Amino acid sequence: MSKEVYTFKSADGVSTIHAVKWLPDDGEVKAVLQITHGMVEYIERYEGFAEFLNSKNFAVIGHDHIGHGESVSTEEDWGIMHCKHPSDVMVEDIYSNYKIGQEQFADKPYFILGHSMGSYMLRKFLCEKADSIDGIDGAIIMGTGTEANGAISAGKAALAIIAAFKGIDYRSKFIAGLMYGSTYKGYDTDGTVDRSKSWLNRDVVEVNKYYSDPKCTYMFSLNGYRALLEATGYDNKMENINKMRKDMPIFFASGSEDPVGAQGKGVEAAKAKFDDAGIQDVSIKLYEGYRHEILNEIDKEVVYNDLYEWMTSKCK
Repeated sequence: MSKEVYTFKSADGVSTIHAVKWLPDDGEVKAVLQITHGMVEYIERYEGFAEFLNSKNFAVIGHDHIGHGESVSTEEDWGIMHCKHPSDVMVEDIYSNYKIGQEQFADKPYFILGHSMGSYMLRKFLCEKADSIDGIDGAIIMGTGTEANGAISAGKAALAIIAAFKGIDYRSKFIAGLMYGSTYKGYDTDGTVDRSKSWLNRDVVEVNKYYSDPKCTYMFSLNGYRALLEATGYDNKMENINKMRKDMPIFFASGSEDPVGAQGKGVEAAKAKFDDAGIQDVSIKLYEGYRHEILNEIDKEVVYNDLYEWMTSKCK
């Protein structure tokens, strides 16, 4: 495996986006996967999966979203997003990186994966950019869910009130707490109770890595949460889903015990909307007992192989 770091300008007009390519050692690339990471993490957390795919002659690319990882000027900027509509910026940045990947690997099968917050951004991307992504041969939507419209509206209203007094860069424990609804009951949500019961995954070693990593333990700003609420609200609307390419193969992959997906119910609801929109090839797998981060779970190799096999089956 060889690793190349590159940068590009964000659509926010301020940030320089940190991006990575992982390439097979022998230089032979059979296919490409672009990864869109989740909230309060960064692209290098996917290096283990990238190494596995490199061994199968897949190239892997990805980048740190605005306000994340190395796409910030200082550590104080983690969670801060310098734009009015951050989900729109994230979608544009995903597209910018897609164009970079397409330029280098134009003749190769090309896939895209979004995890957690990245899954909601990917779903928006697949709708907004439907007419410009003919080069994508399939999308993996991982660790996603379906949020209630009422909860999204209430979250937006509460966020707007606090922002009016504190500013959009304020870090609100109240808003952060709203993100953990009833589906999180019984889970350790902050690493302070019992990490064997973490909502993240069942591998305590991986959970400990997460909570010891400053790139994963800062608090999102109000604008960061606005990005999430914007995307989840957008993804709920059938008029948006109807914009998608009907021939785009989609694979929903999540843990059966993932609270983000309401223990599978929210994932199935999202798939149902894709079915209703007439997407021709939509499949789903809920990994029994797995929680949110299925690429960091106990027996993660099962997921690695399943995703590889699915992509291979869709190679044109």
